[in-house]
Amino acid sequence: MRHRRPSLNREAALWCEGRSIVAGIDEVGRGPLAGPVVAAAVVCSKVLTALQRQKFAVKIRERAFAVAVGAASVREIDRLNIRRASILAMERALRRLGIVPAHVLIDGLPCPELGREHEAIVDGDARCHSIAAASIIAKVLRDYLMDRLAIRHPGYCWETNKGYATPEHLDAIQRLGPTRHHRYSFEPVAQIELLTVSTAT
Repeated sequence: MRHRRPSLNREAALWCEGRSIVAGIDEVGRGPLAGPVVAAAVVCSKVLTALQRQKFAVKIRERAFAVAVGAASVREIDRLNIRRASILAMERALRRLGIVPAHVLIDGLPCPELGREHEAIVDGDARCHSIAAASIIAKVLRDYLMDRLAIRHPGYCWETNKGYATPEHLDAIQRLGPTRHHRYSFEPVAQIELLTVSTAT
């Protein structure tokens, strides 16, 4: 079975409606127990050729009309909840584009809290080129951040698990305790922290 490749069909339809600036946006990092949630916004140019539409972060930055990223910190995730923090990261990415999109395409379900006109596309990162490009930019940046944090906090295997709840990560939290980069509002971290405190007392 062949996998569907993202296309510019939705963007092209909007361009034909006179909406010349269409931004695709996606976030990465809702599920991990540690690290920020990162979003990216990408505005594709109408003059891209098929050859230029390659799914590599460097190429996207070279060929896109505009690219911007935004993030929400662990502290913001714990204070707001992961959904609201993800939308905050998306808002920041859109603000940093330097241009105002006429229309925004997002992956997944509608986000009324985004506060601007948008269209939600289920599996958008597999169907829509600008969303797919945003997903790649966000993932590359978040992976880089987790690699940097892994150097400062060895033992949690963030260089491989990127903060997700893998067995070795959960074991490390139990042995070493959570760091300030862990999401204390997430149940596995909260439970381990509670057990640690109970044992200490």
